[in-house]
Amino acid sequence: MPYAFSFTLKNMFYKRFTFRLILRLVVINLLGYLLFYLLKNTQLWFTIVGVGLIFIGAVISLYYYINEIRSDIKRFILAVKTRDHTLNFKNKATKGSFPELYESFGEILQVHKQIKMEQETMFQLIKTILEQVPVGVIVIDNTKTDQNSEEIAFFNQAASNLLAVPAYKYWHRIKQHAPKFVNEVEQISTGGKRFLELKIQEKLIQLSIEVIPLNLYGKSYTIISFQNIKDEIEQKETEAWNRLIGVISHEILNSITPISSLSDTINSMVADKENLDLTEMDDLKTALQTIRRRSTGLLDFVKDYRLIAELPTPVLEPHTIGEILKHIKVLMQPFAKVKNVNLAIEQTSSKITTKLDLKLIEQVLINLITNSIYAVEDIENPQIWVTYRLENGKLYIDVNDNGKGIEASDMEKIFVPFYTTRKNGSGIGLTISRNIMKMHRGSIEVVSTPNERTTFSLLFNYA
Repeated sequence: MPYAFSFTLKNMFYKRFTFRLILRLVVINLLGYLLFYLLKNTQLWFTIVGVGLIFIGAVISLYYYINEIRSDIKRFILAVKTRDHTLNFKNKATKGSFPELYESFGEILQVHKQIKMEQETMFQLIKTILEQVPVGVIVIDNTKTDQNSEEIAFFNQAASNLLAVPAYKYWHRIKQHAPKFVNEVEQISTGGKRFLELKIQEKLIQLSIEVIPLNLYGKSYTIISFQNIKDEIEQKETEAWNRLIGVISHEILNSITPISSLSDTINSMVADKENLDLTEMDDLKTALQTIRRRSTGLLDFVKDYRLIAELPTPVLEPHTIGEILKHIKVLMQPFAKVKNVNLAIEQTSSKITTKLDLKLIEQVLINLITNSIYAVEDIENPQIWVTYRLENGKLYIDVNDNGKGIEASDMEKIFVPFYTTRKNGSGIGLTISRNIMKMHRGSIEVVSTPNERTTFSLLFNYA
């Protein structure tokens, strides 16, 4: 539609302009021919001078006629380039030589002004929204200034409050007052997320930082967003501790209650007695054995808890995916064979390499495959297959099985320490595995369709 309007406008202008130009040229040619004829064939000097003056006036008029439109077009183009909306062609639109053209100039300038106002309104709206959110936002214009520093295009109030600095105009000023923050940002300048603990004015904060590089109209920007997640982390930690204390309390009570009860029974059996008969001795032995068994169980429980709390720091070394899968096949194939489970581990000569602690990752895979072996018990044609894949800068090692799976209600609980749905299970395998992956800056994901397929995925950063 705008193109058709523009075409119609130009067509009307050119028709009118061409007509007037041709008319003036015809008049000048006729005057020139008449002047030539009078000079050659007559001596009417007054007539010749008159025609000559008219001829010169026609030429000058043509010059000003063309120059006027050229000058106005130049002013119009300059106004558009400089976004000058004060230029007005109303008088010429009613009285000028080209009313349609000048009217169109005015409409274009008005539309241009309207677009600018809409852009400014939208910018102010976005700016107001960003000022209200509790997330710090800094936008850096990566174009170097004369002082060889990057200029800050936007700096909201939340960013100023979180970093305890004023809204600086240049990035190097923030670098001077919050060097640790700037260093973390520069570590992910090409994009990514970071977690940082900072001490601002004697107050400890934990920041989640995200950096997004952006190119707009040939200019490079860096968008930095960050927020204090200390309260959220503390809330999650409190919830985790409450769940853990609940589990520990339950396990300890389960062990202490029979021990206490049996202790009372033994005390009543031996109270005020110097000798015991054979029946009483058998009862006493049984009670003592029960106390010993429950005490041993409680000790094992405490040992399991210490195992979770005292994981060794991983020693990261480069290992290929083929090496990892080969080790696991050697370790787990015999156990699966004894359990009559078909275990297929993808073997590969791929040179995909990532840094990890091989012993700890082997422990994670042993835990997951062991869980899968128990999950496919009593399943016809039990299958476990271990594969790998690369997706979106992540390396995945998948442990799949066709066992009974995990119910949706249990999905949130399976990583809670000591929670287990398996008979005689300790409930710490998945907790340890998740902690090991966290120490590798990775994670564990699980997807399960009961009695069809369950997949535990180890995620490693691979970029």
